[in-house]
Amino acid sequence: MKHAIPIAFAPLFALAVAAGSGNADPTDAPAATFPKVTGKNLSGKEFKLPADFEGPLNLVFIAFERKQQGDVDSWKPFADDLKSRFPRLHVYELPTLPRSISFMRGFIDGGMRSGIPDPAARAATITLYLDKRAYDRALAIVSEREITVVLVKPSGAIIWRTSGRYDAAHKPALDGLLDDAK
Repeated sequence: MKHAIPIAFAPLFALAVAAGSGNADPTDAPAATFPKVTGKNLSGKEFKLPADFEGPLNLVFIAFERKQQGDVDSWKPFADDLKSRFPRLHVYELPTLPRSISFMRGFIDGGMRSGIPDPAARAATITLYLDKRAYDRALAIVSEREITVVLVKPSGAIIWRTSGRYDAAHKPALDGLLDDAK
């Protein structure tokens, strides 16, 4: 999961975030279903989510800003451990950008791709260009200041969620859910 957007692309990424940052109303009920969205991974494959999530359970990291890559990376040792113990679990990163800059998709995705040499990481990174306000509202994301992490089924059912950096307190809940899903 450790990858970076080359420094030359950082201003564009910051512009993209500023152009589309929107937050859901904090009074919204927690989302129980992942919204239907489309995106392409960094290998060029199109995904219609949540149906195209490849595992029976999928750990999904939703990031909004380049600087949040460190938060996503904080989960890497734990996610690697989960994948070794639960091989049917799939892990995805969803860099989430506003639809208004989708005309720059090739440039932005190319920059991310050049910073991610690992083919498996490229395949698991699906960039979304969408109406961020609607997306945030659908997922009950009240702030884009932190990453959102969800455990989701291909049906879209979200069975667990949190936000921010990895904390060992997350381990028992995820272990239990994955044990139950065996």
